[in-house]
Amino acid sequence: MSNSELELACGEPHRNLNYWRVVPASVPGTSHEKRGLPCQDAHHWNRLSQGILVAAVADGAGSAPLGEVGAAIAVQTAVETLGTKAIAQPEFHDDRSWETLLSETLQTAQSAIAQEASTRDVAIRDLATTLILVVATPELVAVAQVGDGAAVVGDPQGNLIALTAPDCGEYANETTFLISQTALKTAQIRVWRGEALHLALFSDGLQRLALKFPEGTPHQPFFNPLFHFVTHIPDEASAKHQLLEFLRHPRITDRTDDDLTILLATLKNS
Repeated sequence: MSNSELELACGEPHRNLNYWRVVPASVPGTSHEKRGLPCQDAHHWNRLSQGILVAAVADGAGSAPLGEVGAAIAVQTAVETLGTKAIAQPEFHDDRSWETLLSETLQTAQSAIAQEASTRDVAIRDLATTLILVVATPELVAVAQVGDGAAVVGDPQGNLIALTAPDCGEYANETTFLISQTALKTAQIRVWRGEALHLALFSDGLQRLALKFPEGTPHQPFFNPLFHFVTHIPDEASAKHQLLEFLRHPRITDRTDDDLTILLATLKNS
């Protein structure tokens, strides 16, 4: 979909509105690199008109032979589906409408994975993946999540709020995947209303560094330098390169061997 089509989908573009500076990065875990396996995480995002950002992060299941395919389909389908919706229009001003939109988008992503499994003539569990999906506007953040990882928002007063929590099962590395029959019923869906200044989505490889457990609250020493970094660096391409180096640093990889993905966003004046 072209930028002009996106603007038509969201109504007439406003002048001098804020925009989201976005810096995402994914790197394979050291355990995957040792075994010659690809990174099974994926991310995708799009800036729409009127200061709206849609973004998604997914983590393909390590036990699924095509987990990276499922993750890529999930994030692309979710972001492209939301890009076709008139989400700046008045009908999306109440929480119920947002919840319905996000639930339907999860279902569309789920169906796209099922279709890919059918095309490849493989079991749908071979493409198992989690999915975190966010729509951020200058006035609210709406999020849906199936599985682990989390979404965190920061406000102008310096408060950090975890919008979702990792869905961890009874056993290590156990979670709910989007292909599960219970995924849509158990999905975390939340509409947070306030002045969002920063946003972070991350996969489970970082959740032990980014969140304080067992309460699951955001770890200030982890997020504050990252949000400061995204706020002040002018070049998104250079910022992405530096974020990749951060994820590959021994300070991170000595503490986790899993695939790592984080998508950072900061609201800027246009």
